[in-house]
Amino acid sequence: MKRLLCGLALCLALAACMGVPLRSLPRLMQLPKELLDANPAELMVALQVDARMTPPVGAVPLLNIKLAPREPGQFEAIDKQLPMQVSVAAAATLGLDAPGAGRRWLLYSLPASTQLELVRIQGIMQRARTEAQGKGGGTISVGVTQASLATTDPALADTRWETWLQTRRRDGFFEVWSGTPAQLQKSAGGKP
Repeated sequence: MKRLLCGLALCLALAACMGVPLRSLPRLMQLPKELLDANPAELMVALQVDARMTPPVGAVPLLNIKLAPREPGQFEAIDKQLPMQVSVAAAATLGLDAPGAGRRWLLYSLPASTQLELVRIQGIMQRARTEAQGKGGGTISVGVTQASLATTDPALADTRWETWLQTRRRDGFFEVWSGTPAQLQKSAGGKP
């Protein structure tokens, strides 16, 4: 029990240091299950950023999904990058508060073709969960890549960036990370 408490305390401390709000940890722990049950049409990521941070025209953000069995061959592994679409809002929208002056929301959602692919992936994940019962499971990771937002402009390096996620419209968005582009680059091994 002591070991579990120490591990939990370490996870909480790391989350706080890495920009993950402590209040979001329960939702993040449920995220793999929520993704299995999510309606792809309701899955969204919202970034609140400095209004000067603009994705280039034609830039496509990607939803990254990786599922790996603990034991090779235990179930089908997944390593997919699914294209998303982006819209911009400078006011309150979709239950998100209005961004402050000089800020805006970048809203990522899944186009119809990506929704179909996510339904197929959810089926694979459901089968993997069934097949892994009592056999040790595996790991899942989900993220969004928008490489074109990686800023090198020093004026934007220390601006606040908030990342919010919605898996079901009825549950709304919750904050999953906040920090600066400089912190993101540093954690990715780039120059701060």
